[in-house]
Amino acid sequence: MLLKACKEFCIWIIHILGILNIIMKNILVLIALLACDACFTLDAAVNSGQPAPAFTLTDSNGTEHSLSDFYGKYVVLEWTNHSCPFVVKHYKEGHMQAQQQAMTNKGVIWLQIVSSSEGKSGYLTEAEAQQLRARAQIHSTAMLLDTTGEVGRTYDARVTPHMYLIGPEGVLLYQGAIDSIRSTRTSDIAKANNYLLDAYESAVSGEPIKNTKTTAYGCGIKY
Repeated sequence: MLLKACKEFCIWIIHILGILNIIMKNILVLIALLACDACFTLDAAVNSGQPAPAFTLTDSNGTEHSLSDFYGKYVVLEWTNHSCPFVVKHYKEGHMQAQQQAMTNKGVIWLQIVSSSEGKSGYLTEAEAQQLRARAQIHSTAMLLDTTGEVGRTYDARVTPHMYLIGPEGVLLYQGAIDSIRSTRTSDIAKANNYLLDAYESAVSGEPIKNTKTTAYGCGIKY
């Protein structure tokens, strides 16, 4: 009697496990489909080698800037959040400021973009943005406030810092990480390959850009 009950229990367990296995397979298939759908959506947002999406935003001075204003020049777009450790890594010892100054001295337009929505990490009013620029001695051309997140979503900017390089004819040349070492350690900057600088130097010398797209790393943008 006990043996029969034990066999029936084992059969029941096997049956349940079979059902659970089917459910888990279906869940995994659903997750995979959603992930693939997301990947295709991300891929379609903005492609390197294609015209960069037009936009108009107001800066920390209250002045409007349109991407079309800078046709004929190289333009860097830097999505930023001053409270993000990955951004702090590049600013606390002046590395990002030095790169901004070096490139703008060559005629490059460097636009920082803040897409954090009001009440979320990284959000800045015009006055706060001006204070930050002065305090951190930032050398970008302007800090643009994208409080609706519309421009960030158009460019599929996901993290800070997320970098874009646009050529003189308005074509997106590079998008992704600023460098090759995904860390918050300032000491890693000197050891890393600077993807943005590499792309710019290749472009101005007429050479093919080795990496036109990399995976950006940093803090998620708080839309």
